[in-house]
Amino acid sequence: MTRYALAVDVGGTKMEAALVGEDGRLVEGSRSRQATGREATLDSLDASVVAIVEHALAALPADAELVGAGVGSAGPIDRTVGAIMPVNMPLARGFRLEDSVRAAASTVLGRDVRTLLGHDGGALALAESWLGATQGAGASLSIVVSTGVGGGFVANGAYIPGATGNAGHLGQVRREGGLTLEEIASGPASAAWAQTQGWSGATGEDLARDAAAGDTVARAAIERSAREVGGALADAATLVDLDVVAIGGGFSRVSEDYIDLVQTALTASAAHEYSRRARVVRSGLGDEGPLIGAAALVLR
Repeated sequence: MTRYALAVDVGGTKMEAALVGEDGRLVEGSRSRQATGREATLDSLDASVVAIVEHALAALPADAELVGAGVGSAGPIDRTVGAIMPVNMPLARGFRLEDSVRAAASTVLGRDVRTLLGHDGGALALAESWLGATQGAGASLSIVVSTGVGGGFVANGAYIPGATGNAGHLGQVRREGGLTLEEIASGPASAAWAQTQGWSGATGEDLARDAAAGDTVARAAIERSAREVGGALADAATLVDLDVVAIGGGFSRVSEDYIDLVQTALTASAAHEYSRRARVVRSGLGDEGPLIGAAALVLR
């Protein structure tokens, strides 16, 4: 009997769910998404959880064993009560995400479903170590650069959650002018900075298009993001002695050379030879990584 996990990934723009097999493959037809956003509330998130969980479980093969539900969420999180305090969804602070997923899945299946909550960056790190770009690394960090910036650590194949499950929350470290890395380097932050420089676009996708067409301000916004991410990663590599950093998320694809720009900034900023040796690579799992990682919380 094949083992499956229900995977749920909750971020500042959307939440998704899918079924993931023990081989790390998503079950065809099981994936769906619902919008979140800054206006998301406790009630709207709960309704969205029900919708995506019902859709995913409808694709569960008749002879399958569902071993549980893994949930990765933008943080901070509180693993002791299964709640989230997401920076990008202020009205959803305190949402009992773990309970919501458990209740939705248990209602569909008619039995209690084991459910585990983790930080989305940590889930991604687990996925990359299992099947992605950091396999075999002694110490790795995997991050997402998107609507927000987050990450997670794996050492010798083991996910390192930290005391409260929030280890790797790189987006909230302080950078230039007292701002957090997320406030400088995320997609929305980069677009907002470009607007202050006279750029007329609105989104990260607009930045990508205009930079490719030769717009100097759009290009400067991309370089600014990569430089700040690289600087923060240099500090992380100095602190934790990293072999490799995998970067995913929508804004990390804003230019073909974004990963190279981050590597250059890390190498230039790192304080010691051991931290300068840390390699920066693109995520090996694309946009499926967060869901694979959420599933890995219960499959691995």
